[in-house]
Formats: sequence, structure tokens, C-alpha cells
Amino acid sequence: MAYTSAYGPSSMSSGLAADVQSLGKLKMEAGKSSPEAIKETAKQFESLFMRELIKSMREATMKSGMLDNPGSDLGTDLLDQQFAVQMSGQPGGLSDLIAQQLTRQMAPATDGATAKPVTPKATSTESTKNTLTRSTLNSEATAVSKTTRPATTSQANFVSKHSEVANKVEKASGIPASYMLGQAGHETGWGKFEIKHKGGAPSFNLFGIKAGPGWTGKVAEVTTTEYINGEPKKMVAKFRAYDSYEDSFKDYARMISDSPRYAKVKESTGSAHAFASGLQKAGYATDPEYAAKLSRAINTTLQLRRVQV
Repeated sequence: MAYTSAYGPSSMSSGLAADVQSLGKLKMEAGKSSPEAIKETAKQFESLFMRELIKSMREATMKSGMLDNPGSDLGTDLLDQQFAVQMSGQPGGLSDLIAQQLTRQMAPATDGATAKPVTPKATSTESTKNTLTRSTLNSEATAVSKTTRPATTSQANFVSKHSEVANKVEKASGIPASYMLGQAGHETGWGKFEIKHKGGAPSFNLFGIKAGPGWTGKVAEVTTTEYINGEPKKMVAKFRAYDSYEDSFKDYARMISDSPRYAKVKESTGSAHAFASGLQKAGYATDPEYAAKLSRAINTTLQLRRVQV
């Protein structure tokens, strides 16, 4: 597919940078050291990232199933490639950061008055991929800060209180601590509305996990809101109760990791949006807005933990 951007056809490449194998060729183009070549390479890298971003968003969106077929999937993929190209290379965007990094990498090393060109290493492709990844993560972190409301004191205290346990469970399960903290914060109103026994004793249930037929542990009965056919209804439900918050985190991680129902959720930890959408699709909660609310909570946690670190 011919590379076309908002500025017209490219003279640097005959195809879109749509796979990792293209990175080596693009790096060689940038190695010519001309500003135009570096700028074009940066745009191609940004196109690659934007395409993967759009792809993950597509995968996180539930399909209707009525018109889905290999032909429509191909058409969607080609359209996504075009979108990725058109969104890349904008002033102040990710491509500018990549171009700056590539320029520094390609700059000749000076020794007194003699300049010696840098010899490309055999692992230049991998090095460029790592550079792109770091730039991408920095951009995503900045985006989260700009789109997320400033955290409240109660949110900061909640994250600080449970971070140590969340980190411990992350090491054992692979589920990001920030995702678990964000979900626990959302489920409990950041600690304000934790599930309690009738006498007021804590149940230590931070994730709103109900006590189904297979649960043999302690139980707390509370009035909760469930959505039936999109309408909120109040009802009494039984929830699992634990001896500590750590037990709550461990039980949640065990459920997400071991239950076939959440198999795709465990595979979506690379994106907060995909993770939250996967939980909603798997039926974790009946709230039709659960994925959007949980995504915001996780972004708040990411913001807080970045500041704390």
C-alpha cells in the first residue's frame, strides 16, 4: 500500500510501516543523516504505533457478528492503516520526539576538531525499537496526566495504603498493581464504601466479588445496585469476606488468572482500556458504563503511582 499522508505521497518509502520487520529498513533510511530522511522515518514509526493503538481499540470493541467476515476485516485493517498515516507527522506529535532521538543517535561523535561518523551496530533495529517504546510510554504517561482529573486526598491515601500488597500480588500473578488498585478504588469509592458485616466489621472485600455457590468462606450480606435490562435495581446480595486486604487481592488475582471466563482479560494487561473493556464483556459487573468508569479509575491510579515513585 502506497504511503500517503496529509502532506502528499512520500518519496522515502513505497509502503506503510505496518510491521516490526520494516524497522530495520527505516533505520537505514534515517542513517543517511539528512533531516528529511530522519523526519520521514519518525513519521513512519509514529504510523506504526498509531496503527497498533487503533488495532487494540478495535479488539476492545465488541463486534456485532452480523456483518463480520474476512473481507470486512481486511477492509477495516486497510482503513486503519490509512487512518494511522493521516494521524502521524503532526506538529508537536510523537514523531517530533522520535526525530529528536534519532537525530541524537545519528549525530557524529566529535573528538577535538575531528568528527567521526557513528558506526551502526548490529542490533540497531532493536535499539530503535527500544527508543520508540520509551518515547511511546512517555507520551502515554503525559496523555494520562492531561486527560485525568487531579487526584483527591482520599484517592491518594487509598493508593498509598494498598500499594505494598498490590505490588506483592502483581509479582505473583502478573496483573499490574495499578489496575488492581484502580479497580479496588472504583468498587469501594476509594475506601469510603467498603463492604461490611451487619455489625460494622470490615469484610476486607475490595473488589465486590460475590459469594457464589462454590464459595465456602465467610459471607457479608449487603444491599447493592444491580442493572437489569439497563435499569438500576436495589437488592440484597451475598459477598465474600476475608481476614485481610491481602487475602482480597490474592482472591481477585486468583479468579482473574484461573477462571476461563476471564482468560482474555488476563491477556489484555498491556492496555488499561482493553483490560477494563474485557472485564465488562466477561460480565464482571452489570453496570453498562463499567468499562469507562474503571478506565478512569485506573488512569487516576497510574497518575498517583507515577508521582509517588
